Amino acid sequence: MIRAIAIDDEPIALKVVEEHASKIPFLQLEESFTDAFAALDFLQNNKVDLIFLDINMPDISGLDLLKATDAKFQIVFTTAYSEYAVESYEHNAADYLLKPFEFGRFLKAVMKVKEGLKQAKEDYFFVKSGYEYIRINFQDLLFIKGEGNYLKLVEKERSTLTRMTFEEVLSQIPESFIQVHRSFIINSQLVEKLEKHQAKIGQHQVPINTEGYDRLRALVIK
Repeated sequence: MIRAIAIDDEPIALKVVEEHASKIPFLQLEESFTDAFAALDFLQNNKVDLIFLDINMPDISGLDLLKATDAKFQIVFTTAYSEYAVESYEHNAADYLLKPFEFGRFLKAVMKVKEGLKQAKEDYFFVKSGYEYIRINFQDLLFIKGEGNYLKLVEKERSTLTRMTFEEVLSQIPESFIQVHRSFIINSQLVEKLEKHQAKIGQHQVPINTEGYDRLRALVIK
């Protein structure tokens, strides 16, 4: 689900965005704002994937609004003024909708956003260990080992113990991490040596079963 908000000083323009958005099942328009400062306040406390943003607004322009927040999101500009097109793409806008726009053009913009979000997944995640939340960078994560009710996440320079299931952790890590054994998930991109029953990764030898060997071989032998 793509979580979005719309910002435009014209209520009629917002209504158009709301009507178009309601037709797309994977798009959830959470809020609409005619007040750009209220939108900024919302962004301080809420994470969104996408903003439909007018550029020419009375109190603060859409371009200046972007400079005022460090939040990360995709942008689709919605404006009646074509002269802003070049500057809008300097902000890595996913698309630029020139008012008035039909549903088909709106849907095309949303599909661009969907593809962009798919390609720009986070390169880390957080796990709880004791009373702390630890950031785990995928590029440093060698493998994950099951230890009773816990998982041991082994990185290049450290290990972290967290109370999670394999199912939970697999839903949060990239597809390059594959389960190669009942008790092990391995980062296929960091495998240095592959044998029938084990794989070398860093200074570790990780056991693998037959199915894990076949899956891993398909990824690392090209």
